[in-house]
Amino acid sequence: MSLKLDHLTILSRDPEASAAFYGLLLPRLGFTQKKPQIWANEEGLHIQFGTAKPETRAYERYGAGLNHFGFTAPSVAMVEALAAEMEAAGHVARLQRFPGGTTALFLPDPDGLRVEVSWYPPGTPPVD
Repeated sequence: MSLKLDHLTILSRDPEASAAFYGLLLPRLGFTQKKPQIWANEEGLHIQFGTAKPETRAYERYGAGLNHFGFTAPSVAMVEALAAEMEAAGHVARLQRFPGGTTALFLPDPDGLRVEVSWYPPGTPPVD
């Protein structure tokens, strides 16, 4: 039996900045806002947002815990267009092209947690 991932909870130190970032990004990834702090896609994945406690540390790229989470894009053009749109809105968008043809976009949220949106050539797994 394989269990389906059904939700992620993301806490931020600046809820307004986080809401602006994810409010721009998530609709482009197929998510709909269900409540002020809850988004969901057609696959049943829910993303819930909350506020981190003031005394907690910032995200650390190589620290323990979630490093990033990724989505599969339907085309390279979609990845490139999303990179341009996020950059135009003032967000960092790191586009990478890997040997073998994968095109990956890494978008750090206001706390540094990265969202990956990638296109993979047919037969290429998202992690290997």
